[in-house]
Amino acid sequence: MPDVVALGILVADVLGRPVDEWPERGKLTRVDEMTLHIGGCAANAAVGLQKLGVPTAVTGKVGRDGFGDYLVNALERSGVDTRGIARDDTAGTSATMVTVASDGERTFIHYIGANATVRPADLDWELIKSARVLHMAGSLLMPGFDGEPAAQVLRDARAAGVTTCCDTAWDATGAWMKTLRPMLEHMDYFLPSVEEAKEITGLTDAADVAHSLLDHGVSCVALKMGSEGCRVWTRDESAHAPIFPVEPVDACGAGDAFCAGFICGLTKGWDLERCAAMGNACGALCVTGLGTTTGLRDFAGTLEFVRERSGRDLTA
Repeated sequence: MPDVVALGILVADVLGRPVDEWPERGKLTRVDEMTLHIGGCAANAAVGLQKLGVPTAVTGKVGRDGFGDYLVNALERSGVDTRGIARDDTAGTSATMVTVASDGERTFIHYIGANATVRPADLDWELIKSARVLHMAGSLLMPGFDGEPAAQVLRDARAAGVTTCCDTAWDATGAWMKTLRPMLEHMDYFLPSVEEAKEITGLTDAADVAHSLLDHGVSCVALKMGSEGCRVWTRDESAHAPIFPVEPVDACGAGDAFCAGFICGLTKGWDLERCAAMGNACGALCVTGLGTTTGLRDFAGTLEFVRERSGRDLTA
């Protein structure tokens, strides 16, 4: 059985690079690469965890179409347990056209598709209850699930003894706290970017943001802070882990890779600072390859990357 179940958005990503300017309307421009990749927060985190040697399953929804077939097959090839993926007979598989600039910055055109139709009834509860950790990945991009339905799932998972984690996506609707409020008290670990967390709380200082989320019931807040690394808070302690500088190729999936590394640390019983360092290492490795998962390494390779860059042994 899996140690982790990643619940959330599943997306087929079509990546083109480099794209430093849009062609004129009705015109064509060329790119050096165009590839199809696994995408979506749940899929990305699941592949990252599986690469790190953490048995992981995915639960979510795709369409009965070519993109859906691709996602299921690609996840299975990565070793991820896909029996929790439901198929929608009407909505297509969610997909994103991703243009990647020369400096690694990304621009997206997104179709929400079957992710909008996910409901608690679609989930494999026996799978979820068998896991040690439930990672809800891509909150705010599942309009039929976010809010009270998701809160009920987190509540029931906790009641079954499962540790709950959550990561958000950018909320183009601007609802933020209105949507997330019922979910927060049922999160053991909340892993948003600092930009997303500022939008959620309406605050600007990272410590104030974290303490606001703790006041809403989150047990542990880990903020992904870009060049400042990761800062983690609970009610009793705080920790900081700096970044591992690399030459970026593509920033797609870096936040999901961080979540995979952080959760990997949790499954090993590490303290919060080491979990954050592992998350930063996975995020750094992610951006060295094109797509959301190709730059990631296995557990031993990631530990070696940390030793090379910092001289530190995370297992010590």
